[in-house]
Amino acid sequence: MGLYRKYIFPRIVEWTLGRDEKILKLRAELLKDVKGEVLEIGFGTGLNLPHYPSAVTRLSVVDPNPGMHRIAAKRVKDAPMPVESHQLEGEALPFPDGRFDAVVSTFTLCSIPEVEKALSEARRVLKKKGRFYFLEHGLSDEPKVQRCQNRLTPFQKIFADGCHLNRKIDALVKGAGLKMVSLQKFYVENLPKFLAFAYFGVAERL
Repeated sequence: MGLYRKYIFPRIVEWTLGRDEKILKLRAELLKDVKGEVLEIGFGTGLNLPHYPSAVTRLSVVDPNPGMHRIAAKRVKDAPMPVESHQLEGEALPFPDGRFDAVVSTFTLCSIPEVEKALSEARRVLKKKGRFYFLEHGLSDEPKVQRCQNRLTPFQKIFADGCHLNRKIDALVKGAGLKMVSLQKFYVENLPKFLAFAYFGVAERL
């Protein structure tokens, strides 16, 4: 793992995703109904932790980047619920089938190399009727913006640790065998359109 990915990129994530009030409000809105035993994939620097409600009894988190875990450590220590941290990829989760009441993913599916496999794993570890909560950026519905996203994705992958601008998140979630319960698609205000197209939703394991 290179120095940029381990030391610099985690601080970029902390600064860009941890200060925007609009994104913080979206995190809170997404997580307000989460309950029980929860898994978060792509935990990053722990920016979701303050937004989990008291109904969450235990949180397991996975992220492959040790630099992310280092920054998240204080948030984990101060968390109101038990937090079990794992430094590993989301494509091979070390949990039994049907363990979790909910799986959470925020700004993560853009950068997982084998994203279909990771979503299949998320479905596997969900209980029947368990829910997958997601807030992601991805492919716009506008052809003009799509063309820009397709052109810029190779550069974005280098700068942002594998991040794709052009993944169609709703199709990926449905393709993993999860039933969409709710979905909103919109541009986050005051961001360039190629970065700002958001997928905000909940899907369920049948």
